[in-house]
Amino acid sequence: MTEYERSRTMTAQPEQVFDQAADIGRMDTWLPEALHVEAGDLPAVTVHEDRTDADTSALLRARPDQMRLEWGTRERGGYTGWLQVAGIGSGASEVTVHLSFFDEGHDPGEKAVQDALDSSLRQLEEQVRLRSDASAG
Repeated sequence: MTEYERSRTMTAQPEQVFDQAADIGRMDTWLPEALHVEAGDLPAVTVHEDRTDADTSALLRARPDQMRLEWGTRERGGYTGWLQVAGIGSGASEVTVHLSFFDEGHDPGEKAVQDALDSSLRQLEEQVRLRSDASAG
């Protein structure tokens, strides 16, 4: 099993960050460009991966009371992950994303995963900022 984790501090209330991250209709705005989530009968979702042009059955659970998202593949158990939002005071939040790969075929490698996690967290922060600016304006 291979595990990866990245965190990022964001200048936004944790509820704002979690609401953006958990919105299935807006996940494409912050997930890696190669991944697309389509809601089924929740918690069932389909994840399309451009790299392999494959659809994978997965589960996605939002736990708003814990400000946590959890996901993973359904049939083969190839990977799981979670996103946790925590308030750190003064209107800021820390967002942590953790991925676990149980099947080497699902693991695109350390550099690719770390780059994707960093990019996703940057994009999530930008989406939170844009949404906050739009509601303030």
